[in-house]
Amino acid sequence: MDARHLSRRLATAAEFVPAGARLADIGSDHAYLPAFLALQGQIKYAVAGEVVRGPYQNACREIKRENLQEIIVPRLADGLAAINADDRIDTVTICGMGGPLIRNILDAGVSQLLQHPRLILQPNVGESNVRRWCIHHGYGIVAERIIREDHHTYEIIVADYGQGIRQLSPEEELFGPFLMREHAKAFVDKWVRERTKRERILYQVQQAQAPAEARITQLRSEIKMITEVVANGNGK
Repeated sequence: MDARHLSRRLATAAEFVPAGARLADIGSDHAYLPAFLALQGQIKYAVAGEVVRGPYQNACREIKRENLQEIIVPRLADGLAAINADDRIDTVTICGMGGPLIRNILDAGVSQLLQHPRLILQPNVGESNVRRWCIHHGYGIVAERIIREDHHTYEIIVADYGQGIRQLSPEEELFGPFLMREHAKAFVDKWVRERTKRERILYQVQQAQAPAEARITQLRSEIKMITEVVANGNGK
């Protein structure tokens, strides 16, 4: 992967960046995503934020290699602290982290979101944390995608401020309102695997000398919910 050839995961996230966007890519690593978009003429400006010096230096080298210094600014900063007011950011991407970490980044940097940029979020796990944060902060989920790449399943969640806001059901928080309806094969396959994991954990908990009844109840509830959602269609 490089600035001219994105992984399918990042390419899918890139599809939701509006034309002419002013982008902040948080946890940018090599800055492949903003560099790809700049090379495509898709964005006007970008900040590539990194909290770790090594990845930050990688981003600096990639930006220089592609001669994109006038479009992309690399910044060594923690989360959304990479954004300055005069950047006029209207789109934020945070990809490749756990859902709880993405939620924490958004919480810590909520003052950087006063202009209500579009959020394009790709949690590796714990997607419900991201959906819950969006709804609680006035963001409506406007699109979702699920893909399978290199033996991993990834979900992309796109949220716009003030658009289609409504409370999500427990099922929608866990599975995704769009993904539940689309019921793609990657979605069904993921949740069949997740059900198997929970069944294995349930068996182990039940075999304990002092079974945790609350945990057993939770696992049974999740297994039942997954079974119902998976059975709601045949996948695509």
